[in-house]
Amino acid sequence: MAMSDIKTKPTPSIEQTLGLEQQAISRLKQHPWRWGGLLVLLLALGGVFFVFKRESKPVNYQTEPVRRGDLVVTVSATGTLAPVKEVQVGIEVSGTIKDVPIDYNDRVSIGQVLAVLDTTRLEAQALQSESALNSAKAKVMQAEATLQEAQVKMNRLNEVKRLSDGKVPAPYDLDTAIATLARAKADLASAKAAVEQAQGALDVNRTDILKAVIHSPINGVVLERLVEPGQTVASQFQAPVLFKLAEDLTQMELQVDVDEADVGLVKEGQEATFTVDAYPDQTFPAKITQVRYGSQTVDGVVTYKTVLTVDNSALALRPGMTATAMIVVNKKTNVLLVSNAVLRFSPPKTPVREQKTNGGLLSAMLPRPPHSESKTTAVAINTKEQLVWREGPKVLESLTITKGVTDGVNTEIIAGPLEVGTELVVGIVTEP
Repeated sequence: MAMSDIKTKPTPSIEQTLGLEQQAISRLKQHPWRWGGLLVLLLALGGVFFVFKRESKPVNYQTEPVRRGDLVVTVSATGTLAPVKEVQVGIEVSGTIKDVPIDYNDRVSIGQVLAVLDTTRLEAQALQSESALNSAKAKVMQAEATLQEAQVKMNRLNEVKRLSDGKVPAPYDLDTAIATLARAKADLASAKAAVEQAQGALDVNRTDILKAVIHSPINGVVLERLVEPGQTVASQFQAPVLFKLAEDLTQMELQVDVDEADVGLVKEGQEATFTVDAYPDQTFPAKITQVRYGSQTVDGVVTYKTVLTVDNSALALRPGMTATAMIVVNKKTNVLLVSNAVLRFSPPKTPVREQKTNGGLLSAMLPRPPHSESKTTAVAINTKEQLVWREGPKVLESLTITKGVTDGVNTEIIAGPLEVGTELVVGIVTEP
């Protein structure tokens, strides 16, 4: 072998000699997923470190104290004002209105003339009825004369029969006389009935003339006047209403519709207050006098008509005004009260932290069954019992109380380990 050949041949490295470099490259090419697994392992280690090293922030609660006070439970209802006694005055005869001497808001007394109907036609009808009555009376006189004639003839025949010892008159003549007498009596009765009929017709005509003048049936105020002079009214089927009168506006009634869910709380004698749109800043007192049993359904809502008396001595209220009433159904004085927000609060459900095991890092990384949640609810003995919460040294403490009545904002506490000033939780304060 020549010397020049030995000098030009390169010397191999240790890696090349052992073949390690080629083996490493071939392994990476054959198993590229190992780099991804290494990256996932590093991320999991960072997450586990964050979970075990982070510190939980303290929870701040908003509280309200238990207090003593008065509680008024009310039921709301709407309705309209109306006079205690309202009379609709109509007319029973037809004709043309001749005069209307009264107007709106006029005060009227019993017997005062409200309107006058033209009686020309009615007087003519009365005159005809009077003539018919006189004619009927004349027929009665004629029937009486006929009866008297038949009675005389009958008496004569009976006398002849008695004197002849029954030989005369002939039976036919006697029967004819008997029939004639009976017919005369019937004609007289018919004539008398015709007199009574004619008298009745005359009385009706005279009554219609009297009814043509409309009088006030009460002492009151004219609310509506629905007729004018010259207007024709017809009363063939029903009496048309001409006036509406209110007897006394100083005493009125408020008729409200109470929902079926509240009607069990409403009773006669309860006090109430109401407002009207005409005086939004003023409240008026009222008192329940009647809760009617009959129901009415409007748009699927069942309500019961309730009547309240109203003192309107100042005449500030008017019939037809819409009123919103607040009926006092219960009143408690000097009782323990809590806000309804206390009763609505329920502590959030938090997972129970598991104790550390000897599994170490591998145990933390392996999947586990779902955590069980702490149970903070309890079954109440009855619907009046409920849990409320107060802050303890470390966790919230539950207290069992018995509820009373509520006005929608505050609730009475009947029983329970509560005192005035006890701070109860109403919510969690969230940091901005």
